[in-house]
Amino acid sequence: MISLIMKSKFLFMENRYIDEIGFVKISEQRQKIMKDLKDKLKIPTEIAKSTGMSVSEVSRSLKTLKDREIVICLNENKRVGRVYTLTNKGKEILEYIE
Repeated sequence: MISLIMKSKFLFMENRYIDEIGFVKISEQRQKIMKDLKDKLKIPTEIAKSTGMSVSEVSRSLKTLKDREIVICLNENKRVGRVYTLTNKGKEILEYIE
């Protein structure tokens, strides 16, 4: 049985990020990328290799995740070798999709 505190936390988080959770859950690619970035810094080619996705799929998905502040690019000014990681928001959302 879920304790009242856990249930309250779940409901708060669910309501706070419900749109983003749904946004991630409807895309297998976004889920793969988020799981791959868990506690890691990676460039798109590394993500593509470890997820079996193409680099263009990874880049498109990273852009949509970045637009929703779920991932962040740590060196935005670079054209090649951009490093990505999950934001705190992304880490919280990941708890609900794993």
